This record gives sequence, structure tokens and C-alpha cells, in this order.
Amino acid sequence: MSSYDAVIFDNDGVLTQLTAGELVEEAVRETLAAVGVDSPRERDVEALYGHDPAAVREVCEAYDLDPESVWRLRERKASRAQQAAMRAGDKPLYEDVTAVRSLDAGKGLVSNNQHETVEFVLSHFGLADQFQCCYGREPTLDGVGRMKPEPYYLQRAIEDLGCERALYVGDSECDVRVARRSGIDSAFLRRSHRRDYDLAVDPTYEVESLHALVDRVSE
Repeated sequence: MSSYDAVIFDNDGVLTQLTAGELVEEAVRETLAAVGVDSPRERDVEALYGHDPAAVREVCEAYDLDPESVWRLRERKASRAQQAAMRAGDKPLYEDVTAVRSLDAGKGLVSNNQHETVEFVLSHFGLADQFQCCYGREPTLDGVGRMKPEPYYLQRAIEDLGCERALYVGDSECDVRVARRSGIDSAFLRRSHRRDYDLAVDPTYEVESLHALVDRVSE
């Protein structure tokens, strides 16, 4: 039996493999072209690639564009590109995600990716019945401001699950920090892309696979 009554997972780098940066960059360039910016400056592309609302507003002001409309379009294009990658097998699940099914606890998903994208992950890979709630960022600049390590979405998942003792599983320092800010334990998943990754904060656990995670929390 699990020592937690809920386990909440990050998505990218935990359940699904990471999104290729080129996909997001192309979505940004398509967004700018769609709103009439055919020859953007590289700093414009970088601003819309990143997650700084002030930088997005600055770019949009330079071209007399509505920042919320531009960002919503950018988010839709980035999400649809990732969905296409999943359908094509270019953004698959990690093989050890099967371990999630054996967890004797409520399960949630909280990601910095778009909410549309994480909903697609659960539907496309047949995991919807395994997760009682999922949260990704809303396609607004406010949604960007609520991304981890802000605890907004993680706290909503904790409330949805009605749990007394939850664990958050992620693959970055940001994930460890958001768990700490939410008052719950954390598990850092050191997959191959995090082999040489240094943490400035200590997680409750460090594991190399989801199988190892299930074994640890079931002790």
C-alpha cells in the first residue's frame, strides 16, 4: 500500500519524452507570420518562445498587436504541433509509465505545458482513467504567470484529489520547489536527460525510474 494517498506527476520528461525545441520555435514563427510579422527579429522569436509576459507584451507593442490574442494563437499552434508529434510517434511515453497503473493512490497531472496538450496526452495514450485530475497552463498571459514554481495549479490538483498526504514527481528543480511551496513531498526523477543535472534544493526522494518510484512509495 502506498504511503501517500495521492501522487501527482509532471508530464514532460516524466510521462512523455521532452518536446523538441524546434517544434515550439516553428509554432512561434507561424504565429508571427499569421499576425503579419513575416520577418521577425530573433529577439521577437525568443520572446514568444519563452514564458515572460512582459517580453511578450513588449514585442506585441512594437508591432501594434494585441498580446493576449497573439499568445493564445501561439499556444494553440504549439499545442497542435506537439499533438501531431505524439500521433507520429515523435513524442512517446516512457516505457516505465506502465508502473503508474500499479500505484494504490489517487493520481493527478500538473504540467507547465498547455492544458490542451496534457489533456491530449491522457486521451491519446489511454491514461485518462488513471488520473483523477490534470492541469496545464491556460492559454493566457495570466496562465504563464501561474506556471511552476508558482503553486497555483499544484494546489488546485491537491484540492481536487482531497488528499492528506501527497507526493509530486518531476524532473527539475522547479518541480522540487513547487512541491516545497505547496507543503508536500517531492520525488526527483533522474532520467538520462538529467544525468548531470545539479539540484540546489533537496527532494524527498531521488529515483531513476517510475518503477523505482512505485517501489519506494509502496515500502
